This record gives sequence, structure tokens and C-alpha cells, in this order.
Amino acid sequence: MDDDALIAAVARRDDTALRELFSRHAPWLAARLRGVLPAAEVEDVLQETFLAVWRGAAGYRPEGVAGGWIWGIARRQAALWLRRRGPAELLLPALIAADGQHPGDPAEAAVSRVELARAVGALGPEGGPARETWRLMYVEDKSVAEVAELMGVSAGTVKSRAHRARRLMRAALRQHDPVSEGGGR
Repeated sequence: MDDDALIAAVARRDDTALRELFSRHAPWLAARLRGVLPAAEVEDVLQETFLAVWRGAAGYRPEGVAGGWIWGIARRQAALWLRRRGPAELLLPALIAADGQHPGDPAEAAVSRVELARAVGALGPEGGPARETWRLMYVEDKSVAEVAELMGVSAGTVKSRAHRARRLMRAALRQHDPVSEGGGR
């Protein structure tokens, strides 16, 4: 049974399907979460993630990859945990490792942090609209509605700013990518 069918079965309250989803996805989710959370907390966040999968399965739309949907839930659960227990800046390593390849070499990690800081700088001055939108949505993991309320603008404005921020950061990161400059990794 593929993941979409398993999620549909979970929506019908099939706990066997939930266990199968857990066995397929928990190992890689745990590996990614370890880059952001204390090791002792990964298990709790995984449990919260699959509890949210259980609750939200009826709303799942198989338009993308099921693993991406589950990762989105795990990321939100990790952000909630961090918000309750630690500063938002702890999420930056998750952004650096968003491709699942957390740099093991300290020098490579430092270069990644510098590249990320440079990309964030491309968003404009601290407190500016694009940078503040990015911080609230992608560091503090707030919803579009929450950001709109906090910034006193419409949801459409938040979406436009978020789109622009992603575009600017993508361009800034691409500009400093050795692969795109003819080098190799």
C-alpha cells in the first residue's frame, strides 16, 4: 500500500495504517529532527507528529508527496516545542539542513551559516517587511494569518512578501553556490 492509501486508511481510523506510516517515516524524520532538537526530545516530537497525522489525515490532499506533508507536520511540532522551551534562533540549523544533509564538518557548518546570513541579508535591513515576514514565517513558523495580524497587513500582502523573500534568498544562495559557479562538491 502506498503512503496516500495509508493516509486515507488513517483517516478512516485504521491504527494499523498509522503504525505502517510510522515505521516508514519515523527513522528519517528522527534523523532530521536530531539536527534541531535535543536528542531526548526527538521521540516526543515524533509522537506529537503522528498524533497530528492521526487527527489531520481526513484533511490530507494527495497533491504532492505524502512524506513532505508528514515532514511539514513534524517541522511544525518541532517549532512548537522550540517555542515553548527555547529561542527561535535554534531553528536556523533546520533551515541550513533543509535538504537533509546537515554538515558534519564544523568548517562546512560555518560556511553554511555565513551563506545563510548573506542570504538573509539580501532581504533588506533587520525589521524591514521582507525580512520580518521571513523571520516570522520561516524561523518562528507562524501561519500567514498570524503574520498578517502581527504585522497589521492583509494575508495577501504576507504571501507576496513571503514569495519575494523566498525568491531573493534563492537567488542569493544560488549566487554563492560553488556548483552553479562551475565548481563541484
